[in-house]
Amino acid sequence: MGSIEAEKPLRRIAASFEELEAVAKQQPPGVMDAGVFSRACSNVSVLFGCLGIAFKFAEMDYVAKAPTPRSLSPVDDLLEASKSISTLPSMVELDVQNGTVRKPGSHTRNMLRVKRGIDMVKVLFEQILVTEGNSLRDAASVAYAQVFAPHHGRAIRMAVAAGMYALPSKSQLLKKLNEDEASAKVQMQNFVRLSTPVIHYVEGLFTSRNLGIDW
Repeated sequence: MGSIEAEKPLRRIAASFEELEAVAKQQPPGVMDAGVFSRACSNVSVLFGCLGIAFKFAEMDYVAKAPTPRSLSPVDDLLEASKSISTLPSMVELDVQNGTVRKPGSHTRNMLRVKRGIDMVKVLFEQILVTEGNSLRDAASVAYAQVFAPHHGRAIRMAVAAGMYALPSKSQLLKKLNEDEASAKVQMQNFVRLSTPVIHYVEGLFTSRNLGIDW
């Protein structure tokens, strides 16, 4: 039998962002450990499977392997890279020096993709917390429109819109996550609070180097 944390992924996810939040909120911002960041993001991947086909695109961006045989998924790439590159700023700086920031499969490009996945989950949770009823469709639609839609073509946006009708209900999602409504609310609030400064920190790694984040 697994631990309570393993059986309740929302709690594990929120807890894994606590150390990251502390670094992100330092003034000036601290140096974020690449391994801690990558492992925390890896914990989030279970949510994409729970949300079904509507968020298959996010799962593919986040945890699916790239098309070349030796390529790793974005999350796995960051995990592997963290064994030799200890911090997130170092990862970005190395790609800047090598001229590979936007190269498919680069650590910096994968960091941006993973950041969007975290952002999508944050917005989804924010919307679930303020939306009445048992449907996730409105909350998921807002999260997609805000985070991913600007980067997708018309065909993908139409496929996602159709997939929204196949989303699990809120009660079904909570059952998969082994939470009741009250406990889930606490953990979702925790994740929103903890992940927000982390997202801003990662965005700052790009904007401070004039790399942009809309690509």
